[in-house]
Amino acid sequence: MAVKCPKCQTDNPDTSSYCADCGTQLIQQKDTPAVTRTLETPFPQLSPGTSLANRYEIIRELGKGGMGEVYLAEDTTLKRQVAIKVLPQQYALDKERLTRFEREARLLALLNHPNIAIIHSLDKFDGQQFLVMELVEGDTLAERLKKGPLPVDEALEVCRQIAEGLESAHEKGIIHRDLKPGNIKITPGGKVKILDFGLAKAFHEEPEAADLSQSPTLTDRMTQPGMILGTSFYMSPEQVRGKVVDKRADIWAFGCCLYEALTGKIAFLGETISDSIARVLEREPDWDALPEATPGQIRVLIQRCLRKDPKRRLHHISDARIEIEDTLEQTLQLPSSLAATQHWMLRRPLRVWSLLVFAIIATAVTVWILKPPLRLHAPSSTSLGIILPRNQYLVTGFASNVAISPDGRNLVYVGGSSGLSLRRQLYLRTLDSFTANPIPNTEDASVPFFSPNCQWVGFFAEGKLWKVPITGGMPVAICDAARICTGASWGGQ
Repeated sequence: MAVKCPKCQTDNPDTSSYCADCGTQLIQQKDTPAVTRTLETPFPQLSPGTSLANRYEIIRELGKGGMGEVYLAEDTTLKRQVAIKVLPQQYALDKERLTRFEREARLLALLNHPNIAIIHSLDKFDGQQFLVMELVEGDTLAERLKKGPLPVDEALEVCRQIAEGLESAHEKGIIHRDLKPGNIKITPGGKVKILDFGLAKAFHEEPEAADLSQSPTLTDRMTQPGMILGTSFYMSPEQVRGKVVDKRADIWAFGCCLYEALTGKIAFLGETISDSIARVLEREPDWDALPEATPGQIRVLIQRCLRKDPKRRLHHISDARIEIEDTLEQTLQLPSSLAATQHWMLRRPLRVWSLLVFAIIATAVTVWILKPPLRLHAPSSTSLGIILPRNQYLVTGFASNVAISPDGRNLVYVGGSSGLSLRRQLYLRTLDSFTANPIPNTEDASVPFFSPNCQWVGFFAEGKLWKVPITGGMPVAICDAARICTGASWGGQ
């Protein structure tokens, strides 16, 4: 191997100490470890138009991370777009790690679930190892959360799909080890896909002792600013201690993702790596940050996922999926019989609250209708039915989201529907009708109330007090209001 003179660029035998041309002392590199030389001469970045393995044509770079560079590419054989992940350069010389990675990649390729991004193949080109993966369009959950927390039902639907993907992999003995919002994508159609599933183990050998330096996320990323900090937020206590982890580490990370989806805040936020790890080991999340509308059973679920002792933590992600499905289902329909209602009340305290609200409404309507008439002619018929449509539910909270007009003719309530496109709003129905109609331009409203003349409905939204005609029209902002209000009274007309 020739040694190039740093001054005149003359090639000299590798046994030379001084340049034969200019006499400059040569820098000997023959004792430099092979891995170091590889890192000093990185593989060139792939440019658009580059062909890998005579099959994949690079279109553009999608991103970089601790586990390699990702490119958008065209599979010229199958005529489809794929994601190409070029693995870190140290794999070229580390045969043991490469063998382990190939073994894990073959295992991961067996995963076939709608909520997991699929690995198509592992290939090699000019000494570079690269993965061919399913291309997933859309934003990551981390990108979505930059705009703020998700509505409760949307957060639950996203995390329900995450739980389904985790459940499928756990049943095959595969754990993720690096689950976080940045590894979760939401397609434009609302489908959730978990990325980089199981690659943490493929990239890092399982530690044998409690050595923090062997923590899967802390190795190979030490020189990448922000990468450790961004990941350590979601590491379980046993993971940051460098202990061997199992599926309960994924359940911890799942709890972190569910908390963040609801609050828009990282559960264990720290200014430094040490602060973040200390919070994971010693502190609790700010439970008061969970939105008021968070169902009680979901609060309990998050707390069970984030227990620091893995023996007391939720053991199976399927239990989380079932709890979320039950919560989403309860918003779609009411029980059809008294027996079903009793069983329903015993199992779900929040459902009891919803049932009581409906009972109060029914009682109020009945009293109003059955009071002695003031006129001689018979009163008009009025419907007592208050069961909502199957695709709609009553939004509940600490304050009433239902109001009856002073003349007893109309009822207004805050309703919503499940799904990723949830936007709650006001609905108006006359008491002699079985249907309710949405009041336009009242999205995210709460605590409605009628004006004395029954022509207006007041409500709170976006930190303001508003009023809107019951006949429809644009709401009128009255004044600023607190974020959480429990009611208001209307003076005059």
